[in-house]
Amino acid sequence: MVSHAWCRALCAGLYPGAPRRLQGWGSAAFFSGSPSSSTNDGFLKEKRAQIMSRGLPKQKPIEGVKQVLVFASGKGGVGKSTTAVNIALALAAHDSTKAVGLLDADVYGPSIPKMMNLKGNPELSPKNLMRPLKNYGIACMSMGFLVEETAPVVWRGLMVMSAIEKLLRQVDWGQLDYLVIDMPPGTGDVQLSISQNIPVTGAVIVSTPQDIALLDARKGAEMFRKVHVPVLGLVQNMSVFQCPKCKHETHIFGADGVRDLAKTLGLDVLGDIPLHVNIRETCDAGQPIVISQPQSDMAKAYLRITTEIVKRLPTPPA
Repeated sequence: MVSHAWCRALCAGLYPGAPRRLQGWGSAAFFSGSPSSSTNDGFLKEKRAQIMSRGLPKQKPIEGVKQVLVFASGKGGVGKSTTAVNIALALAAHDSTKAVGLLDADVYGPSIPKMMNLKGNPELSPKNLMRPLKNYGIACMSMGFLVEETAPVVWRGLMVMSAIEKLLRQVDWGQLDYLVIDMPPGTGDVQLSISQNIPVTGAVIVSTPQDIALLDARKGAEMFRKVHVPVLGLVQNMSVFQCPKCKHETHIFGADGVRDLAKTLGLDVLGDIPLHVNIRETCDAGQPIVISQPQSDMAKAYLRITTEIVKRLPTPPA
């Protein structure tokens, strides 16, 4: 069930002056996506028409946030969230004077709460803004903090876009040098909403070397170009598997596919992450490898990629 405090904030924007609608939140009918009456459908169509008539939104920075980095992939299951979490931690490790935040923009399948070992509902500030939950020095916000762990979020596009707007604007981020946004897979509403509403410093595309993943990774890179978001480079994830017994290396998902794509697109490869059980186990345990095994080869791979990312960032505003 969705947090009531947050529902009030979301409904205030989507259904002005209608707090009683909250009584239906969390019900089976609401989350099934089936309208209780034709009134809701009519309202959504009218709201959509109003939004479309305004044209593209004007970008407005997130208060207190200097630079925004988005991690994206066209295809799900390529390790994008694992990469985003470890890079956020690596950014903090790279320069301990920098404040880092992590936003989970995957409304339908949030991963950050488990990977960052965080539970609970955000508290509200005196200004009625949600306060991020913190662990390992990283301020985190996710839809996963606002719904039960097993509860599906079955929302239409307009609801999702309104939720993303609240996650961006109704959070007390404080002062951040970097806000890392873990995008959902694909090139849909969430990607467009974020890219068009806030100034994004740069995008990082994560993919495995597999041909089927590369097809969608290319679409992701092209989408950011179309909305004028700089693509900092590509990360080749699950690049190679080394047998723990004989040390033989196998390219399970193919070799150098991301490098070939980068050449085609005229982009840089920021680095490679191996396919290793420790990366999976540490994230599942809520202790990402950069923080739990900082001297490991895998953690060092994330740190090298972080160095490459920072090199490509413009000088932040004062």
